[in-house]
Amino acid sequence: MRSDRHKHKKKSKAPKVILFLIVILGLLGMGGYALQHFGVLDGLLSGGPQEQSQEEQKDPEQPQMPYEEQRAEEILAEMSLEEKVYQMFIISPESLLVNYDAVTAAGDITKAALKECPIGGLLYSKPNFQSKEQILTMIGNTQSYSKLGLFISVDEEGGNVSRLMSTFRDVQLEPMYSYKDQGVETARANARTLGSYIAGYGFNLDFAPVADVWSNPANTVIGTRAYSDDYVQAGELVAAAVQGFHDEGMICTLKHFPGHGDTSEDSHYSSAYVKKTKEQLQQEEWVPFRAGIEAGADMVMVGHQIVPEIEEAPATVSHIIVTDILRGELGFEGVVITDSLKMAAVNSNYSSGDLAIKCIEAGSDLLLDPADFRSAAKAVMDAVNAGTLSEERIDESVKRILKLKIEYGRVE
Repeated sequence: MRSDRHKHKKKSKAPKVILFLIVILGLLGMGGYALQHFGVLDGLLSGGPQEQSQEEQKDPEQPQMPYEEQRAEEILAEMSLEEKVYQMFIISPESLLVNYDAVTAAGDITKAALKECPIGGLLYSKPNFQSKEQILTMIGNTQSYSKLGLFISVDEEGGNVSRLMSTFRDVQLEPMYSYKDQGVETARANARTLGSYIAGYGFNLDFAPVADVWSNPANTVIGTRAYSDDYVQAGELVAAAVQGFHDEGMICTLKHFPGHGDTSEDSHYSSAYVKKTKEQLQQEEWVPFRAGIEAGADMVMVGHQIVPEIEEAPATVSHIIVTDILRGELGFEGVVITDSLKMAAVNSNYSSGDLAIKCIEAGSDLLLDPADFRSAAKAVMDAVNAGTLSEERIDESVKRILKLKIEYGRVE
């Protein structure tokens, strides 16, 4: 019909009126259904196409916010500043309770301490372990005292760094470097072994896998803890390990960004330097970190190494390394945690309070075991109240922490 109208279009008005009547009569012959269904009559009478209804004009429905994010925002909105700041710390049970050389049980004192300081998690080590039953009871009680659930963490890499395996020797794994030529399936299987083993003792967070590459033969702090001395192979094996931990429902951590495998010094005892350009790091040391991130690693641990070509400061206090590079260039969206803040590379140069603030300003979400936990937490709260550190910055980290806890069932 539209084509007929265009063919008979004339300057005279009379033919137009006649044509209009013919069209109307023709449409009436089609029945009222056609007029109603197609809206042609309304269009003709209005001189143009039928306008969309209000329903049709509405924007398409926006995708719903993921449950973890929505729930995290709900919890965050109900939290006080004090609760938010404490949530950003993972500490040893001895730091929580004070004046205890080795905590091996959890009762009323632990309950009161967690009420006073509702921390994000606890890091256990060999002095805390006596038996499987004792550990399960201690961790079970501790979790029951926490309103938001706790990250219950341990350094369990296999080989020389294995807190539980070396204590009980019921399961044993060699250093990961020993398996480097056995392929990705072995790397994944080893991570499943580690994940299921520590989960059986009540842990939900492992500070593994090591994503450093043993690229410097003189390096002693990493050495055989690395999966390989080859960057590409290390990347393949680390990605497989991340999958293995996730197979067992275990939160895992890539460490120690920006890479500790090419240092001569040990950051536990002194400043450690990575003497490579950023371009070299991108092509070498960061290959396994990028692979682990793409595989879905939950956390990345930032070490205290200094990369002079990037900044003359430990990586943990470097906004360039943590925010611009790790988050920006490598695209990591998960939880960033510091290496232990008791280590000499930083503890000998900063107070616990200043160090905590600098790490948060750099972009870290979780602060691991500062030398003086309470003064560190107080300094962060004071900085927010004074306006030198924004509460929005705190919220950003706490939201990530809560999302991860919700994802793994720590918080409902």
